[in-house]
Amino acid sequence: MTASAQYPSLADRSVFITGGASGIGATLVKRFVAQGARVGFVDLDEAAGKALAARLAPDARHAPLFQRTDVTDIAALRAAIDQARAANGPITVLLNNAANDTRHRIEDTTPESWDAGVAVNLKHQFFAAQAVAPDMRAAGGGSIVNFGSVSWKLKQGGMPVYTTSKSAVQGLTRSLARDLGPAKIRVNTLVPGWVMTERQVRLWVTEASREEIARGQCINELLMPDDIASMALFLAADDSAMCTAQDFIVDGGWV
Repeated sequence: MTASAQYPSLADRSVFITGGASGIGATLVKRFVAQGARVGFVDLDEAAGKALAARLAPDARHAPLFQRTDVTDIAALRAAIDQARAANGPITVLLNNAANDTRHRIEDTTPESWDAGVAVNLKHQFFAAQAVAPDMRAAGGGSIVNFGSVSWKLKQGGMPVYTTSKSAVQGLTRSLARDLGPAKIRVNTLVPGWVMTERQVRLWVTEASREEIARGQCINELLMPDDIASMALFLAADDSAMCTAQDFIVDGGWV
């Protein structure tokens, strides 16, 4: 990995990350801790979350705080944000990363599975933003990064609730950016391509899909979690002070 930028404005900043125990989320936690930020993160995977926090703590300026939380339980999500605020101070960076892209067919989708998919891929992003907005107003500004996906832009099938939810994230971003902009709160969508997380490689990446990636991306390299985290750091830092209501696509030039 090449040398990464250091953002002085992120040192000591209170950052909250959803879905932070594995995949892109774990890399976000690692990279923000390395910036000297005060990181609170949540995930359903208690073992992975605790292990990550323990692994990062010895070398951290601020040891990360992990809480096992189901982000679809809005009361629990609000409680976790309260705990992170109590430990790390008012939250001025929110990374709405948690999602579930399990494949599913139109024929198998029920009203209940639809609602569950929207809850894990969209709903919590709004309520997390709602919960931290007062902190950001009081601080004179902040950054909210909502995580989207190129899947719906590529007309990818096989997961209609996920792709519908992820397309809606960009509408949520633009509406929040308008309403929160007067308080100098920036809201952007970070749109990853097909990132080679352990889950993706284990479940869905085949030789055929690698060929599809090679045909689609302008840069024929595997997209890694660190590529996504690098953009997230920029969007969280003061260096992106006039970036809001935008979609930042990191996909090797696929869409």
